[in-house]
Amino acid sequence: MFSVILQDATYSVEKNKESTLINQQAITWDLKWMGDRKIHLIQGSRSLEAELLNLDLETKSLQIRLGHKTTTLQLKDRFDLLLEQMGMNATGAGGLKEIKAPMPGLILDLKVAPGDLVKKGDVLLILEAMKMENSIKSPGDAVVKEVKVSLKQSVEKNQILIQF
Repeated sequence: MFSVILQDATYSVEKNKESTLINQQAITWDLKWMGDRKIHLIQGSRSLEAELLNLDLETKSLQIRLGHKTTTLQLKDRFDLLLEQMGMNATGAGGLKEIKAPMPGLILDLKVAPGDLVKKGDVLLILEAMKMENSIKSPGDAVVKEVKVSLKQSVEKNQILIQF
């Protein structure tokens, strides 16, 4: 499953061998490739040409031309959606709000304190889960506002650990 953001509207997309579901509704269309970047779509009596103009793998965005209109699609795969659920979806400064526990476990080490400036990739804490130590890293640059856990504390999945 993944989501597509188009003009401030979010669509849930699921694809399997038999069908494509968009917002839980089955969509049937005929698709013909007209080149390496151009396709022809037919749905019912409606015909539409789409052309890929630009693909940015880093931001997971596509710029396409549908008919005579150009638009940008923002894609989120299942990993992006999972990070978003855990409160780790920020990509730039000011967007990072909190870090949530990805699984139940025990806090073994705290590497930050309120007021600390953290950079993307910095280890914030060590969470032991199923006899394994997991380094929880910062997904972006931020200033630690509050540490909501303490050493040797047990935490539940999705519990807020750190706020920014």
